[in-house]
Amino acid sequence: MKPRISVLTIAVADLERSLRFYRDGLGLPTEGIIGREFAHGAVAFFELSGGLKLAIWAQDDLAYDTGLPKAPITSTSFTIGHNVVLQEEVDQLMAEAARAGGEIIKSAQNTFYGGYAGYFRDPNGHLWESSGIPLPYPMKAPPECDRPPTVLQLLSYG
Repeated sequence: MKPRISVLTIAVADLERSLRFYRDGLGLPTEGIIGREFAHGAVAFFELSGGLKLAIWAQDDLAYDTGLPKAPITSTSFTIGHNVVLQEEVDQLMAEAARAGGEIIKSAQNTFYGGYAGYFRDPNGHLWESSGIPLPYPMKAPPECDRPPTVLQLLSYG
């Protein structure tokens, strides 16, 4: 397996509501819901940096596709991180999430490692961390980088 993730799919209770949260509330680019013509196929993809895609798919459909029983979503199984450089960017994302209907779990604050971070949940209970990474951070650029790397690229190859 190559060390990369192409698509991060999260199960959602209400596809339309989740689409509004991520597209309208957080401003993530998407073409909207596709695949409605297929039973259990409706999904929305959001373009993220570095070629990564975030997909939202109805939890019932994901359970059907995998053959696994539907289980409750838990906020402490994993977090999705959004790393930035400036404290103001953390505060901005936290405010956007709250306006969009996200639940602030932990207000942004200074961290033990010298950063600044906060947590919010999306309408389905998925936990996001918005984190300001203190710079200079001991990072190196990815080998295939032909232009200044993004913070996400640096963290991925650090």
